[in-house]
Amino acid sequence: MAMARTDDAPSAPRSRDADRSQQAILDAAAAEFAQHGLAGARVDRIAELAGLNKRLIYYYFGSKDDLFLAVLEAAYARIRAAEQALHLEDMPPAQALQRLTEFTWDYYIAHPEFLTFLNSENLHQGRHLAQSRKAQAVNSPLVETLGAILERGRQDGSFRGGIDPVQLYMSIAGMAYFYLSNRFTLSAIFGRDLMTPKARHERLQHISDVVLGYALRN
Repeated sequence: MAMARTDDAPSAPRSRDADRSQQAILDAAAAEFAQHGLAGARVDRIAELAGLNKRLIYYYFGSKDDLFLAVLEAAYARIRAAEQALHLEDMPPAQALQRLTEFTWDYYIAHPEFLTFLNSENLHQGRHLAQSRKAQAVNSPLVETLGAILERGRQDGSFRGGIDPVQLYMSIAGMAYFYLSNRFTLSAIFGRDLMTPKARHERLQHISDVVLGYALRN
């Protein structure tokens, strides 16, 4: 006699299919937003690249704006996970701050799409991220880690006190972000190729000198 089939028997395969479909949509959307920005991105192209019916995009994500937020959240999660993998808490304070500075620069160069996402979101005045508790939660550990590094440095006498970890991280990220996001206009204005290996090395050295020069006790 055939066994009766339970109602939840197909749920695991269906769940795996849904996960694969959502990931395919996110990957395709990331490529589309990276190339065209939020305003220029088209759901039809995302569906074609994902190999799925575009109705599934609306089913899983609701709208193009909601999909863009999901891409942003995933992008932030990736960079924060990569930072955590550095194990900065195991390094001496000055070394940890230097490593975070180098990592931020290298990550932006290796992932130009991240800068494009940020550019698009800033054009829209941060309205997507303002709605995201997930983005705020995933970024909190970085501030806590940097704050702990600064406190360890203060306690061992290598760092001066009173440094705001949020302000310091904005300086680290900002010095890298501005240079890379504006490399074409800056190259044209100053008449030099800012993306040669030598130019990139000089920029990273400058950022590191500024950051450590600010943090280290004289």
